[in-house]
Amino acid sequence: MMRQKKGQFTQQQLCELSLPIVARIKPMLAGVKTIVAYYSLPDEVDTHGFIDWLIAEGKTVYLPKVISDEYMVLCRYTGAESLCEGVFGIMEPVGEELLADEAIDVVLVPGMAFDGEGNRLGRGKGYYDRFLKSLTNPRPKFIGVCFDFQKVDMVPTEPTDVKVDVVV
Repeated sequence: MMRQKKGQFTQQQLCELSLPIVARIKPMLAGVKTIVAYYSLPDEVDTHGFIDWLIAEGKTVYLPKVISDEYMVLCRYTGAESLCEGVFGIMEPVGEELLADEAIDVVLVPGMAFDGEGNRLGRGKGYYDRFLKSLTNPRPKFIGVCFDFQKVDMVPTEPTDVKVDVVV
């Protein structure tokens, strides 16, 4: 159902719908040093320019890189030139990996749908749930990022699902 809703919009319309979402996120990142973002797919809230803005603001930005059928690691993003096409056609960073002891302040989490309780429906592989579950010491703030039409009354959940703290 959500794929059909996304398909009703042109790429240009989705980019325009992304602007106020990104504008709502920016103030939430004041004082934040290290951010895990995502390099958006064509049907997601566009983060490309936003990530470059974060870098220009002096933030340290990491993006996910898929390394197996189950896991992803975080690599530092330094600019579009530090990306190459990875698994599933997603642009992934080729920079240095996040050190185990480096603190993450915020994780921007994409999803197919979110509900008011912070439940998230992903794309079905579980990468983000496994990754988010591993962030415990200290646990960063999880911000779900989606278009307004992706906010639903209830997302079906499983015990392995990880909630986000806020949905923008």
